[in-house]
Amino acid sequence: MTAVSGNRGPDFMSTSAIPSTGARSAVSPSVLAAIPPKTLNQDDFLKLLVVQMKSQDPLNPKKDTEFIAQMTQFSALEQSKSMQKDIAELRDDQEILQANALIGRFVALENGTDVMLTGIVSAVEVEEGTPKIVVNGGSYELSQVVLISPPTEK
Repeated sequence: MTAVSGNRGPDFMSTSAIPSTGARSAVSPSVLAAIPPKTLNQDDFLKLLVVQMKSQDPLNPKKDTEFIAQMTQFSALEQSKSMQKDIAELRDDQEILQANALIGRFVALENGTDVMLTGIVSAVEVEEGTPKIVVNGGSYELSQVVLISPPTEK
């Protein structure tokens, strides 16, 4: 073994050079706004369940049926959220299919005035996830369609 001398050389940095305020630094609101909100998932529930089991009163423990009921409720909630998302995606897909089915068809559209706009659907545009039909060069919502018929033969 070699002895260590008191001189640590130029690489040594003293901790006294770092100022200490003694208080925690506050997080700015803009940083907090950038952090996405987190929803609880099944892993989070299991962690909470373990903490709950560890911290329960040993003389009056919770019954296992209470934990099973909590787990069942959480699973049902998670499945419900998943189904809502799936249904929304199906609805979006259905709207695109409905719009595609109108290509080449004669339509009458409400455009907010007393005069109805008519024409043949020439294309479908998707703006921000919402399909719009193109009639006479203009883009219109599916909800504006009031009449659909086959194109007239010339």
